[in-house]
Amino acid sequence: MLPRFVGRLGIADAVTIANASLGFVAVVTAFVDIELAARLILLAAIADGLDGILARRYGGTDAGPYLDSLADVASFAIAPAVLAFVVVTDGPNGLEIGYDAVTAELVLVTAICALFVAMAVTRLGMYTAYDVEGDYTEGIQTTLAATILGAAILAGETNPWLVLAITGAFCYLMVSRIEYPDLLVRDAGIMGVVHALAILVPNVAGRTFPYALLTLGIAYMLLSPWVYWGERERRTDAEAHGNA
Repeated sequence: MLPRFVGRLGIADAVTIANASLGFVAVVTAFVDIELAARLILLAAIADGLDGILARRYGGTDAGPYLDSLADVASFAIAPAVLAFVVVTDGPNGLEIGYDAVTAELVLVTAICALFVAMAVTRLGMYTAYDVEGDYTEGIQTTLAATILGAAILAGETNPWLVLAITGAFCYLMVSRIEYPDLLVRDAGIMGVVHALAILVPNVAGRTFPYALLTLGIAYMLLSPWVYWGERERRTDAEAHGNA
């Protein structure tokens, strides 16, 4: 007897499920090779974009939006929180917090990383309920938060207090009311190429591609709520005139 998902799920759903598996592998790998774990999270971000492209091309399923949010919990909530925890407590520049006793530092780090997971899950639930059909979303996307953390680690920015501060900031920004617009196809493509290069050749030319990805992610986070809408409108008008 075939599993019940046969004939009900599509190729986009398969990529989404693979995304969740990448999140688990990133968690396991974080305790052995922190940079490989960061690369796996970035790969999961590519898979997260690819499943949307495949859903538009071949059609989605009723289960697709739910699978997407569930997969994102693994890859962009739990995995980056574990990544931040390991960097802060046991990374190359970590605080060297021992696990044999409960200390104030260990409680603080654990609480912030746990709050990151809680806010990411909250954000994903709110997105599925209210934002999935629109061309913008409220709060920083969990994918973007995970990408910035992953890119920072690949770029060598592993100061424990900086990583902890960024993780803490995302706890609010993910559930804020700041409106973030969806990327245009061309811009998403550029981000995807930089993503891929940061994964494949992270150490080339002084970690150029992780730094480029980090820069693009921070620029979108800081600027897009205020300047991207105008840029979208100008591009849309230009494309309309070009097709006229």
